[in-house]
Amino acid sequence: MDYFKNLADLLKIEQEDDRQAYRELTERSSVNDRRAAGLCWYPVVIKDTEIGRGDYLTLELERTNHQDILHQFRFGAEAALFSQHDPAGHRVEGTVSFQGGDRMKIALRIDELPDWVRDGKLGIDLLFDDNSYTEMFTALRLASTVDEKNPEGRLTKILLGEKPPTFQPPGQWMEQPGKDHRLNKSQRAAVEKILSAGELAIVHGPPGTGKTTTLVQAIKALVSREGGPVLAVAPSNTAVDLLSEKLSDEGLQVLRVGNPARVSERLMSLTLDSRMAEHAAMKEIKKMKKQAAAYRDMAHKYKRSFGRAEREQRKALFDEARNIMKEVERTEQYILDDLLAKAQVITATLVGSNHYTVRNLSYHTVVIDEAGQALEPACWIPILKAQKLVLAGDHCQLPPTIKSEEAARKGLAVTLLEKCVALHPEAVVLLEEQYRMHETIMGYSSAVFYEQRLKAHTSVADHRLFPTDRPMLFVDTAGCGFEEKTDGVSTSNPEEAAFLFKHLTQFTHELRAQDPAGDLPRTAVISPYRQQVELLKEQLLHSPLLQLYGDKLSVNTIDSFQGQERDIVYIGMTRSNPESKIGFLSDIRRMNVAMTRARKKLVIVGDSATLSQSPFYAGLIRYAEEQGAYQSAWELVDS
Repeated sequence: MDYFKNLADLLKIEQEDDRQAYRELTERSSVNDRRAAGLCWYPVVIKDTEIGRGDYLTLELERTNHQDILHQFRFGAEAALFSQHDPAGHRVEGTVSFQGGDRMKIALRIDELPDWVRDGKLGIDLLFDDNSYTEMFTALRLASTVDEKNPEGRLTKILLGEKPPTFQPPGQWMEQPGKDHRLNKSQRAAVEKILSAGELAIVHGPPGTGKTTTLVQAIKALVSREGGPVLAVAPSNTAVDLLSEKLSDEGLQVLRVGNPARVSERLMSLTLDSRMAEHAAMKEIKKMKKQAAAYRDMAHKYKRSFGRAEREQRKALFDEARNIMKEVERTEQYILDDLLAKAQVITATLVGSNHYTVRNLSYHTVVIDEAGQALEPACWIPILKAQKLVLAGDHCQLPPTIKSEEAARKGLAVTLLEKCVALHPEAVVLLEEQYRMHETIMGYSSAVFYEQRLKAHTSVADHRLFPTDRPMLFVDTAGCGFEEKTDGVSTSNPEEAAFLFKHLTQFTHELRAQDPAGDLPRTAVISPYRQQVELLKEQLLHSPLLQLYGDKLSVNTIDSFQGQERDIVYIGMTRSNPESKIGFLSDIRRMNVAMTRARKKLVIVGDSATLSQSPFYAGLIRYAEEQGAYQSAWELVDS
């Protein structure tokens, strides 16, 4: 089918660009550079070894320092154990089977440890993620051959726009057991749409509208009606964690496939590893593994120069160890089958939904959360296991990150959610009531992105930091001479950065005057440009007052704040040039994300002369003026 062939071609372009970028990042990097980039643990020590599936050796490792460095190791990732004595020669590859805190388990593709392991100076390198691409290519190939007579085939035709979705008549699901009557009107409508849908339902959840709460209640109702299990997936471990926790809070039996991004006792208890470890049959498995290890140790004691009798004895010991491990695998499979039979909801990342432990399962309903950030080829991995699909997200916020500009330009950046909203508006319910922002902060986004349908709940509609505070402000730096600077691939504006912190410092004095003993409300300073973020972080070091508030104040890119909220948000727009070039600020979804992070106060610092050539930013400045929220920077520059 041309549709899937085209997607596969775009994915191939993305894979090549991704691989090339990874190669450039790692091949010429020192171990310290790779560690700083989150691609290496060094040094590590071996805490334990055991025989895993297929006679492969599993190592448990621990990093012994540099624990504060964030890393990218995840369950299912490809990795290599190496010795710094000879990094190229002393190297063996495997797959991460567990990662939590400073511990990691890696299943190596060997059955005994090489001698060089004893010499120390060991580390773990993260390898390029070919596994995810393999899973995506396989899913696209299978999707192109699905028979439309099957339920999965009918769903595929609907997602491609070749057939309309079907819905049960209204009223049959109204008294569904477990329905949460605390949901607001549009949230209830979304749950009802999901329950009535034959093949496809879409929950469009703008910022702060309780999308996750709605999904949890819908899944609870689906389990009550269909018996489960429901497969609930998302593009990131963080999103899967949130969903898993909230589903468990509702009393559902949740089985989390893969390792959580956030290591908490609560989340870990939901994982497949943890559930297997608690199973009554695990005592027998431990006993058998110990026995197999003893036989292998005895076999390894034979030296390389031995006679026929010794060779036969060695072989017999290895055979016995293998026979025991086959029995271990059978028992593990029994435990797994038992746990899966009891699960009401299985949660995983998109790629993790095809992990070998759940690969052959199919589901009546698959739910994809944060579908606005999901790469379409990855969505087809769980979709092929479903008769019915629920997509939840917001295509008016940022799309998934695409490494290849060519692939993005040719359509890979367009998500399945975005396509389905356009193809099947009858399947969409917009969540209309938000519980985060003052109505003035919300107003412009509601008008531009959500057809003026977004409303602020009474609990937040007029919440402010203090009674006379203005919840929104556009501070115009036009004519101040705050010129942008371009350094290679990023843009910065030193004068704007200094001015922004001057403004924030003055506002902090106002807050202290209102409440001398009070703390700074949670505050974010954000910018679209990484170089500007570095400058802002530098400026913060020269602000003694703001330094007092430590972790109350975060500085980062807009993209890194998607999904988060703060009481106060300052946005430094950065761009200021005579040609009115605004670069990737022209992707107005990024600005939608930025503005909707703020709960009680939003301050945008920018050059109207540069920005207003864009209709979106001209409209934003007009909106600020209408709300009495416009201020010229000249009023503050000399103060």
